[in-house]
Amino acid sequence: MLPIEQVLPELIRELDQHTTVLLQAPPGAGKTTRVPLALKDASWRDGRKILMLEPRRLAARSAAGYMARQLAEKPGQTVGYRIRLENKISASTRIEVVTEGILTRMLQDDPELTGVGLVIFDEFHERHMASDLALALCHQCQQVLRPDLRVLVMSATLDESALASALNAPTIRSEGRSYPVTTHYRNRRDANERLPQHMVRVINEALVHDDHLQGDLLVFLPGQGDIQRVQRLLEETLPANIRAMPLHGQLSDAEQKAAIRPSDEFRKIILATNIAESSLTIDGVSIVIDSGLERRMVFSPSNGVSELTTQGISKASATQREGRAGRQAPGLCYRLWSCLLYTSPSPRDGLLS
Repeated sequence: MLPIEQVLPELIRELDQHTTVLLQAPPGAGKTTRVPLALKDASWRDGRKILMLEPRRLAARSAAGYMARQLAEKPGQTVGYRIRLENKISASTRIEVVTEGILTRMLQDDPELTGVGLVIFDEFHERHMASDLALALCHQCQQVLRPDLRVLVMSATLDESALASALNAPTIRSEGRSYPVTTHYRNRRDANERLPQHMVRVINEALVHDDHLQGDLLVFLPGQGDIQRVQRLLEETLPANIRAMPLHGQLSDAEQKAAIRPSDEFRKIILATNIAESSLTIDGVSIVIDSGLERRMVFSPSNGVSELTTQGISKASATQREGRAGRQAPGLCYRLWSCLLYTSPSPRDGLLS
């Protein structure tokens, strides 16, 4: 039983009594795929849809597919999704998983959200401008147009006190992940060791010293270029029964599905960006290796535009990544920075290639 199951009765009761509720549940608790299904028969829904906001397209598609399988259906029936250039919904759809841009456009076209009974903000701790705007618009909708509209904000690492005060909402907390994860720290050997060489060295260490864990490896890298460089280095030495597979937003749907699909024929090393950080269950992962870096759009006041920059991840993101290894069995996490650091390294530390 997933940890989230223990708080579902309390969550249902709170949503009966309040229009806004906060849910804090650590990685692996099962909130993304269990909560919407548990709420689909609530009396206050009254035939209206449940919208769930996911920050990434792959996560939206994966979550909808997983929930549909739990109902022995295909996406587009009771559970569907709508993302840029693709949608799987029908007249029978009751749970609709959408990305940030889709929800913002829905609110602009119909500020009352006609036909929607609940909006779920999943992984809210990631705090994108679009999700913040959507929450503000939903809160305004509750106050002015739709006092019956429910809002549920879910997160693994959330400053719930400030948000609960701002939204006047109760907070429900779930227990931690299902299985423990042992964390190791592997700093670079010297200032000349670049990220690809550092990453490959730790991957090989994990393969040799932790061969009793026969699951797949999930490797977090900041961008597509880093993934390609690490993949080239690995392919020079990997045996035939282990394959390195990329996972990032520029891949096709088929290529993304191939990376996350379990395989009985070979062991996988999944080289991923932060696309795999949250809301995405990748079956069979037992080891996570975290570079501590990500590429993110950051607003530059000097020129007035947003720029794609490489930066160190937050402590919350490091916790999310670590939790990928503890979803189905005890796991391991290797962090490519010193255990003396409170958070992950800055890109200025010389890790980038």
